[in-house]
Amino acid sequence: MAKRTQVMVDGKPLEVSNLDKVLYRETGFTKGELIDYYMRIAPVLLPHLKGRPLTLKRYPDGTDGFFFYEKNCPAHRPCWIKTTVVHSEKKDTEHCVINDLPSLIWVANLASIELHTSLALAKNVDRPTMLAFDLDPGPPANILQCCRVAMWTRAILEEHGLKSYPKTSGSKGLQLYVPLNKAATYDQTKTFAHNMAEQLERQHPELVVSKMSKALRNGKVFVDWSQNDRHKTTVCVYSLRAKAEPTVSTPVTWQEVESALKKNDAEKLVFTSADVLKRVEKQGDLFAPVLTEKQALPAFASTSD
Repeated sequence: MAKRTQVMVDGKPLEVSNLDKVLYRETGFTKGELIDYYMRIAPVLLPHLKGRPLTLKRYPDGTDGFFFYEKNCPAHRPCWIKTTVVHSEKKDTEHCVINDLPSLIWVANLASIELHTSLALAKNVDRPTMLAFDLDPGPPANILQCCRVAMWTRAILEEHGLKSYPKTSGSKGLQLYVPLNKAATYDQTKTFAHNMAEQLERQHPELVVSKMSKALRNGKVFVDWSQNDRHKTTVCVYSLRAKAEPTVSTPVTWQEVESALKKNDAEKLVFTSADVLKRVEKQGDLFAPVLTEKQALPAFASTSD
């Protein structure tokens, strides 16, 4: 039988349950520790969740058990949970929108270990505020090869006058975000990202692949441009990941990317929840510029060698 506890979070009543349930079997990390992490990371996490359609990735029996993605905000939600409807030709979905700490803790209590957000705000789901590249290594390639590809990607973006910000996926790869915060469409961002991926593949065919086929990824880095789509979500910065350890999708500096590559040390880019809390206390939110920096894609949504 579930052990339930009534708590007040910022004046809102919440029921949390099974706080001693182990969600990460290898480390003994519990649901209570998951909720504690999200409560403590909230000051830097909430700005990246605020106003965005959210997809939950829930692990009711822990990271080595059954999981499911939940796009529709659960019907049993408290009345104060915000939602937004994303229209589709196939099916409309009513996503949760997590704007405050009580809402975040409610989501965490659902054993939603991972939080996946839209690249657009709920008020205009057709206008992405950022562009994302997901660098996914095919074994035996790892995050170090992703670092090399990220640096090549940064160089091309800089040729277009665009700044970019890296973060670990919290899994095996690296992700690169380009803040826009100006009028843009998914047709523009997706085309631009696709063309850049193809350019990187032409310039570095020994390491980069731009096509979706998994059969082509062995020992290479897939530059996933397809995330730039109205109906897709990407793991949010500071979200936990459902791996053997409670690793986190963590913003990093370009100096850290370069250092890991130079020292051939992939472990330098692996961060647990405890690591991230210490980093934020010392460095603040390295990803804050993604929310505010205004940049425009080139007038032509293409790249050239």
